[in-house]
Amino acid sequence: MTKNSLTAFRIIIIILGVLNIFIGLNIGFGGISTLGWQGQSNFFEVTNESVFLMRDSHMRYFGGLYFGIGIFMILATSNLKKYQSSLRLIFILIFIGGITRFSMMRFDIIFGSDIIGSVLVELLLMPILYFWLLKIL
Repeated sequence: MTKNSLTAFRIIIIILGVLNIFIGLNIGFGGISTLGWQGQSNFFEVTNESVFLMRDSHMRYFGGLYFGIGIFMILATSNLKKYQSSLRLIFILIFIGGITRFSMMRFDIIFGSDIIGSVLVELLLMPILYFWLLKIL
């Protein structure tokens, strides 16, 4: 594989890492309502504070996971051979996450302009990256 392909792969992984860090911080420190970095809107009303706080805590945890994945993706570009198994696992997990979007059975939302970019990254880019990584190593 060419040096250009390896460089392009690394750049894409770094960009995805930065995006995961951004999303992770937005959710990790903002909870369900987020910090508003992806747009501010009032979309719910808390009617049961204890349940809300429990689920808000879970969302902050998931935000921390996204943050950690982003940090790892950037780190992994320093030695793709060493981190290839972990990167492939991340690609698979993100792909599975994309598939679970279909459980809402709202194709107008899944394929809507607000999240189609995320869906394409999860369902198309992750398999491409998985096989691209195998090819370059």
